[in-house]
Amino acid sequence: MLLSTLSFAFMNAMVKYLISYPTMQIVFFRAIGSLAITFGYLKILKIPQWGNQKKLLILRSIVGVISMILFFWGVHYISVGSAVTLRYISPIFAGILAVLYLKETIKPVQWFLFIMAFFGVYLIKSFDASNSSFGVFLVLLAAFFSAIVYILISKIGKGDDPLVVVHYFMLVATIVGGVGSFFYWVTPSAKDLLLLSSLGIFGFFGQLFMTKAFQNAEAHMVAPFKYIEVVFTLLFGVFILFETYDFFHLLGTFLVIFSLVLNVLYKSRLNKRIKKTTE
Repeated sequence: MLLSTLSFAFMNAMVKYLISYPTMQIVFFRAIGSLAITFGYLKILKIPQWGNQKKLLILRSIVGVISMILFFWGVHYISVGSAVTLRYISPIFAGILAVLYLKETIKPVQWFLFIMAFFGVYLIKSFDASNSSFGVFLVLLAAFFSAIVYILISKIGKGDDPLVVVHYFMLVATIVGGVGSFFYWVTPSAKDLLLLSSLGIFGFFGQLFMTKAFQNAEAHMVAPFKYIEVVFTLLFGVFILFETYDFFHLLGTFLVIFSLVLNVLYKSRLNKRIKKTTE
């Protein structure tokens, strides 16, 4: 999981470094690199690339691409550490959507943790002058669409191989990013071309290492470690991008991550109790 968070953090820092390029062009490079790798994996493993639940796979991909575009766009306006922290609000949105559409229940403790997380968002926005309201709005909207992705993935379930799900996502993102950047293409320098190409590679291996971590350990043991991505991203932001974070920003980040980790642990404990009562 640490390798996964490090891969994602590096990708996030590179996106921020490359913000002089149009958002759709960054989406294109992020997607096409991963698409090439997933296509190769599917061929080697002889997994049918078009899957079984085509409508759900396409819908998941479209929603995922919207989230990616909004996130990369938002990074233009706020620090990368803020963007990654705010994106992690998505599990809260997913929980609320699960109540509305999957008829799940949220305990009072979880509502308290959600409020704590949003108070952290308030601190990040209100006490950091470098974070524009528009940028915060874009990233929170990206988090909302990520929450919809979680719901769609739960509906896909085990009906399709995870590689097929990622393959669809990267294919749709490549098409959308390619078409969207056609009229606004900026020819990158050799160095920037290398960095743009690395986005897809680090994004893919971030996904791969995360999947491996969840396959080899219990979810409640692994999930909290994914939030280390925020720490790595903050460090990259400071030492590579020369971003600065004040006390209230760091406090807000802590509240968001702390509340989300507690929610993961609480849900795990709750699920164990339910499992015991049904055995």
